Amino acid sequence: QVQIVESGGGLAQAGGSLTLSCAASGRDFSGYALGWFRQAPGKDREFVVGIALTGNSTDYADAVKGRFTIFRVNNKDAMELQMNSLKPGDTAIYYCAAGVLSRFSWNYKYWGQGTQVTVSS
Repeated sequence: QVQIVESGGGLAQAGGSLTLSCAASGRDFSGYALGWFRQAPGKDREFVVGIALTGNSTDYADAVKGRFTIFRVNNKDAMELQMNSLKPGDTAIYYCAAGVLSRFSWNYKYWGQGTQVTVSS
């Protein structure tokens, strides 16, 4: 059974940091890109960042570039998202997904249940 599990969400103050983790299991994910999307209340789900299967290629949304860093862990079926200089606008449910490296959600086949990130001002 394929599972995508996110962890590490929580509450942070503006300017603070959080680290999100994503672990995939149930099949070999080494051939998949991994990505993070987020959805704030009343808004559409938006792309945050993606990382290719090799870990050598990344794509960041402009809203997070320079503040967030993504990297795959050694076994490539997991990744972490280091979020620094958080802003209240980063408040959302963050979803991990596996698929083809893309900014479009429909290119990701497997999705986690999401983890809440709340940034207070």
